[in-house]
Amino acid sequence: MPLWVHALLLLSSLSAAGGQLMLKQGAAGRVAAIEFVNPWLAGGLSFYLLGAVLWIFALSKAPLTLVYPYTALTFVIVYVSGAALFGEVVPPRALAGVGLVLAGLLLINLR
Repeated sequence: MPLWVHALLLLSSLSAAGGQLMLKQGAAGRVAAIEFVNPWLAGGLSFYLLGAVLWIFALSKAPLTLVYPYTALTFVIVYVSGAALFGEVVPPRALAGVGLVLAGLLLINLR
């Protein structure tokens, strides 16, 4: 898979993760339905959509078996960012899991 497709997948993962983080921020503490109409949620949906478009483009350029594992990278970015931005607790065992996910992604891409 060409390097630019890896970069595209990284950008897709970052966009999707950024969208998730914005959705979390936009939903936090909201109760009434009208409160869910806010710039954070609009931005989150926009980033999530951008990630999906980049993802679909990457699917057109590389095998699904190489592209799909990048979804795990999104989980890692969101997990680590949730701890950094929202002060969520990250136990050592969870950090080990994040490391295993990254190792798996590396192994899949070392063809």
